[in-house]
Amino acid sequence: MELSDVAADLTEVLLTEKQISDKIAELSRLIERDYEGERPLLVGVLKGAVMVMADLARELKLHIDMDWMAVSSYGAGTQSSGVVRILKDLDSDLHGRKVLIVEDIIDSGLTLSWLVKNLRARGADSVEICALLRKPEAAKVQVDVKYVGFDIPNAFVVGYGLDYAEKYRNLRGVGILAPHVYA
Repeated sequence: MELSDVAADLTEVLLTEKQISDKIAELSRLIERDYEGERPLLVGVLKGAVMVMADLARELKLHIDMDWMAVSSYGAGTQSSGVVRILKDLDSDLHGRKVLIVEDIIDSGLTLSWLVKNLRARGADSVEICALLRKPEAAKVQVDVKYVGFDIPNAFVVGYGLDYAEKYRNLRGVGILAPHVYA
């Protein structure tokens, strides 16, 4: 779905499909350099990271393993609750693995901070993060993110995997959702 298909629901287009595609390619080159000779485990965080994970995995020119984990701190609202629930756990054994968490967005950092600690406690050799989007103004905890696509304003955004009440995930770009949609 194109951003123009839901223009009345958006106050601003932040990122186009081309900008995202170019950034995924750029991040992939950095990851290839850093994991040369390795076979990292990419852990996608469902559901938002599906688009990022798919495009990143296809762009990478190295062998990878993939797994998925679903954790939630949002529910149906627009603000992070800070309470993390595991909705779907990993199938992979992490002992001795180099893990790269793939995220759509870093908001407060609370969920991601918890996830990093959780994966390290499972015996991962290393745990790094690749996030397409980060909201620096929304951070409540410091999270070291090795690969960041774009820093964006502290606004509610949708598209490219990001949703509001399960809508807008399939937008090809990212836009700021108009308040009248969720008010």
